[in-house]
Order: sequence, then structure tokens, then C-alpha cells
Amino acid sequence: MVTNATSLTRSGLSDFIIQRVSAVILALYTLVVIGFLLMTPELDYGTWVEFHAGTVMRLFSTLAVLALAAHAWIGMWTVGTDYVREHYFGQRATVFRSIYMVICVGVLFVFVAWSLQIFWRL
Repeated sequence: MVTNATSLTRSGLSDFIIQRVSAVILALYTLVVIGFLLMTPELDYGTWVEFHAGTVMRLFSTLAVLALAAHAWIGMWTVGTDYVREHYFGQRATVFRSIYMVICVGVLFVFVAWSLQIFWRL
């Protein structure tokens, strides 16, 4: 029996599904925002704020931010495990990979927290 010790969720299928679902959510969000921009020729700051002030748009924006964070995490985790290896970095690869992962988690945490603060005025 072969076990995969390099997969984020211990299942490549789960990673694949998370990436695809998050990509669909981000595509839909992009289409909604572009549609709004095309349908609002006289766009000003007040209209933009009003568009994002609704609960539905706040929830959709929050979902999009979480989808982007999940998508980015799986991608950056894959890059870290594929390219920060002993083959390239020698015996210190594990240390470099750990530092890389901590930085990625930190940046994603700040991104999500800042986004929630903006959308929900926390």
C-alpha cells in the first residue's frame, strides 16, 4: 500500500475539489462585480459603497475572500512542498520550508482578517 505523505489534506482529490470550487466562486464574484460596473455607467464612490453595503454582497465578498485564501493556501503549499526540497536546498530544506509555510499562513491570515474588517467594519 502506498501512502501519500505530501498531500495537504491527505487526499489529492480533496485539494483538487477545493481548488476547483474556490475557482468557480471567484469567477462568479468577478462576473458579478464586472456586471455591476458595466450596468452602472455613472459610478461614483457612494454607489460603490452602497453596492457593497448590502448583506448579500458582504456575504458573497466574504465567501470570495475565503475561497481566495483556500485557493492560495493549496497553491502555495504545493509550491513549498514541490520546490523547497533537499534536492535544491540541502539539509536545511525542512527549515526553509517551515519558514516559508509560516510566512504564507501569516500573510493569508492578515489578508482574511483585513478583508473581514473592511467588509464588516469590525
